[in-house]
Amino acid sequence: PTIKPLNQHAASSFSARTSAFMSSSADSNTPAATDLAALAKIKLTPEGFGFSRPIGQILKNRGGAGYYKASTADSVIEVMNGISEAETTFVALVFDAEDVLQGIFTDADYIRLATLRSAKVESEEESATFMATAPIADFMTRREKLKCVSESNTASQAVAIMSENSFRHTILVDQCGSDFSYLENSVVKGVISMQDVLRVIQIDERLSFDALTLKFPGLADKPMEQMREEIKSQANALASNDETAKRDLIRAVTTVLSVGSVLLFATQSEWLSAHAELTMIGIFVLGYIGIIFEEVFEFNKAAVALLMSTGLWVTYADFYGGSSGIANDVVLGQLGEQLAEVSDICFFLLAASAIVEVVDAHQGFKVVTNLITTKSKKGLFWVIGFLTFFLSAILNNLTVTIVMVSLLRKLIPNDDDRRLFGAMVVVAANAGGVWTPIGDVTTTMLWINNQLSTIPTVTELFLPSLVCLVGSLAFLVNQVEEDTSLTESTLPPPSPLATRGVVVFWAGIACLLSVPIFSELTGLPPYLAMLTGLGAMWTLTDIIHMGEEDEEQKVPAALSKLDTSGILFFLGILMSIGVLDKSGLLKDLAIFLNDNLPNQDIIATVIGIASALIDNVPLVAATMGMYDLAEYGTDDKLWQLIALCAGTGGSILVIGSASGVALMGLEKVDFLWYAKKVS
Repeated sequence: PTIKPLNQHAASSFSARTSAFMSSSADSNTPAATDLAALAKIKLTPEGFGFSRPIGQILKNRGGAGYYKASTADSVIEVMNGISEAETTFVALVFDAEDVLQGIFTDADYIRLATLRSAKVESEEESATFMATAPIADFMTRREKLKCVSESNTASQAVAIMSENSFRHTILVDQCGSDFSYLENSVVKGVISMQDVLRVIQIDERLSFDALTLKFPGLADKPMEQMREEIKSQANALASNDETAKRDLIRAVTTVLSVGSVLLFATQSEWLSAHAELTMIGIFVLGYIGIIFEEVFEFNKAAVALLMSTGLWVTYADFYGGSSGIANDVVLGQLGEQLAEVSDICFFLLAASAIVEVVDAHQGFKVVTNLITTKSKKGLFWVIGFLTFFLSAILNNLTVTIVMVSLLRKLIPNDDDRRLFGAMVVVAANAGGVWTPIGDVTTTMLWINNQLSTIPTVTELFLPSLVCLVGSLAFLVNQVEEDTSLTESTLPPPSPLATRGVVVFWAGIACLLSVPIFSELTGLPPYLAMLTGLGAMWTLTDIIHMGEEDEEQKVPAALSKLDTSGILFFLGILMSIGVLDKSGLLKDLAIFLNDNLPNQDIIATVIGIASALIDNVPLVAATMGMYDLAEYGTDDKLWQLIALCAGTGGSILVIGSASGVALMGLEKVDFLWYAKKVS
């Protein structure tokens, strides 16, 4: 096929949602139009509700337009992908180049298409080609056959129109013909389905019925009592299986721990003051267990990270070091300082992700993907690995991870393969960030504080970093299985990129590359440079698309696609690590290592292993405070070892580096999968 086929997830999603809707619609036994008038006259609901509710209100309450906007030039597969990705609609409205409505594509049209396809093709390849090349205009229900309603029409009228014409959907417009036909000057407001209308009618009538039962006691006693007994019976049957029992146990333990913790803090227990350090360690361990076993507990890791952060800060502020139970000015200052540091990273992540999304919306990555012609998964594995390694030397590894994962979404259609490639990107980004002062935050810290200088860092650390990359990739590539899945990628064949796409791509790259230059010249933090870049991209895209109604390629649309929960998870983790640093617990750990380990090589190695679990920034900061620059001068082997071990050690566990945490948010990689496949 010359055009992307429907990916497996999208196909199954489209099919499942279409089947569910069709079955619910086909079995609804919609009454005939002649019966609807009689139904509407039964005043179970007040005027303006139930069958008399205006259609405009139904659309407004439901939210969204209810359709995917397609072009007559689109192929069937492109429209199906659009419907599947929208996730809130089952239909597409098809417009021509002048934005005039030409028809509608629904589940009934898809069945007609599938029937024709089965009669025409004989192989899977022919079927895929048919889907990829068939224009949607050949299979839509044309405008002349459409029936529509206006915002003032009632629910009963909409049900009657759909019932009489055997439609499951009708188009809501500002005005329609006397016979409910679509007029050439009609303005489309949205699409309403039979399911939308009946749902609102049923809700209105149920609420009215509840009000009537209060007015006439005993009206619903028998049927309602019978329903309650049936619900109890069903609940008892569900509770008897192992999965429900596991969930009940988790809920019970969580409830006990939550209530116990709240009571312990609320009563200002003396035990907390006497064992504040132990309490903080316990909260940290429990929080990390919740994050690690996210799939088992079914708790969102962002929620766990935020609760862990709050618990640690409350313990430190109110009970640590003989505190009086109220946070003092010193702790409040530390909290503000830590929040400022973490906000730097979160805003950096937000701006970088938005820039990458804007570039992707303009198909800017074609500049790179047009150069990738290999269909060998193992070959692509090495290519992406080395590309990430060298990019992370000039960009920070967090930015590179965001860019490369976005690229992998287009190159790798299989979810399991993409997770493995994403893990490789984390390893390569962390290794590549070590050997330049601007690549990894720990190397940058040591560089800024004169523990390292530029030329010796590059010359001495390049080869060890390369060995880390090659050794890790040589191990991981054995898990890559060669197959034909790359032919199913969502990338179209190599083709020239539109001028505006080229401009946006290079503008985005310039914004990312200018971050260290901006910081070096102004002395301001990197996040401000990234926000400046976002502002520049925002202005540029507004200029390019000035006067266009489509908002999909502008920055607000990119911001709406960002993973907010991933950023909040990042916030919770770094705030938790920060309070351990402020309390001195990490410093105590570093001193313990210095007193009990025989030489610096082992200390640096242990720091690298520890950075797999604990953020390497406070670890390296603590180490910088342990060793005097006068004793261990600039470019001493100790500082180079710490930079190498702390930078690459963060790849051991997925939570050990900013790149890994970003991968968790972007690709939903869980801790146990990474530990099994990569660690």
